[in-house]
Amino acid sequence: MIKVAVIGASGYTGVELLRLLAGHSQAEIVAVTSRQYEGVPISQVFPSLGGYFDLECESIDIESIAARADVIFTALPHKSAMDVIPDFLKAGCKVVDLSADYRLRDQQVYEQWYQSHSSPELLAEAVYGLPELYRDQIKKARLVANPGCYPTSVALGLAPLLARQLITTDSIIIDSKSGTTGAGRGAKEASLFCEVNEGFKAYGIASHRHTPEIEQTLSDLSGEPIQVSFTPHLLPVDRGILSTMYATQTKGFSTSELLDVFKIRYAKEPFVRILPEGQLPNIAYVRGTNLCDIGLVADQRTGRVIVVSVIDNLCKGAAGQAIQNFNLISGIDELSGLSAAPLFP
Repeated sequence: MIKVAVIGASGYTGVELLRLLAGHSQAEIVAVTSRQYEGVPISQVFPSLGGYFDLECESIDIESIAARADVIFTALPHKSAMDVIPDFLKAGCKVVDLSADYRLRDQQVYEQWYQSHSSPELLAEAVYGLPELYRDQIKKARLVANPGCYPTSVALGLAPLLARQLITTDSIIIDSKSGTTGAGRGAKEASLFCEVNEGFKAYGIASHRHTPEIEQTLSDLSGEPIQVSFTPHLLPVDRGILSTMYATQTKGFSTSELLDVFKIRYAKEPFVRILPEGQLPNIAYVRGTNLCDIGLVADQRTGRVIVVSVIDNLCKGAAGQAIQNFNLISGIDELSGLSAAPLFP
């Protein structure tokens, strides 16, 4: 068994990690931490975990936890993660980090969008944890920067087009919608039920922190710098991300021809499903899974292609992808703990 610790277990990402790890045959959870709930059994923090875990939440004692765990999941806010990760690495642990602290390779870009970085020497070492694009590098990593939820949906939706130079790189517009769990579990007025229910709004226009992460990955795929217009929206649902991406084609391909490109690109990817022509994705059909569903339409009238990509923001957008990365760095079956069918309805 591979011994793991979840640092920051009392948020939505933390409980999703625990839910998925409960069904993982090769992972043993040896520690969960929470400053707010120190000394409280995690099953009291999340009654849904009753009968699965009886661990008490503890404070972050790096020496103690590192002596018990092989792999650390850090589900901490930005800045808080970089305060502990270097010491866990020095103690010999591997780390899958779910914050944004090591996703951006350029320190200046990170500090422009977040805050000052206390361990920039690790930025070059950290591997961006999107297995469908960086699997070979992830397998060798000791620090994996788990991608953001929006960037995951966008990169998977555009990768085949950019890799084959089927769209012009200056034409990309991204319109994304997320469930409210993407805002975290902390009390915020904008996330209250009465503020969200029966509503639908845009936010972070031209300023969302996932923008440079999206541009970094798309630039990797295209081999040239890319800037995008990215607008996120808040949906009145618990889970799910739906990203609609618009781009001008370099040639006039049909829907079926472009779908064939996607089918070939993702033929061996267990968590990407390409929908047949005439069908478009729905967040309801990936709920609770590590799946990404993709559909598209080639608009012959405008010469553009419209790609729709959906994921569960807590799974493929966070905890599920983190476990996929854990499996890769541990040298075990990539599907371990992630093979359950979607929840429906």
